[in-house]
Amino acid sequence: MNKKKSEPAARLKGWKNIAEFLGQPVSVAQRWAKSGMPTEHEGRSITASKEELNRWLGRESSGEPVSIATEESDLSADLKRGLAYVKQKSKAKS
Repeated sequence: MNKKKSEPAARLKGWKNIAEFLGQPVSVAQRWAKSGMPTEHEGRSITASKEELNRWLGRESSGEPVSIATEESDLSADLKRGLAYVKQKSKAKS
């Protein structure tokens, strides 16, 4: 399989696609881009890497587990990780 054909799937083109990936309205995606979310201008289009967005979301959440659901996601593993995080936080408060 040609590597170049798989690359576009890892990139999102346009505010609509970026916002859908984030699960947010376009206006939120645009605001987040102004505050440091990694996006790139390619001519008149805006693009973003799914991997970079996931990394950025993890940093912006102050260490809380964050995951964007994709077809390749293991949601049960993400849920277990999130529950373990919440359990750990509640023990720390006690």
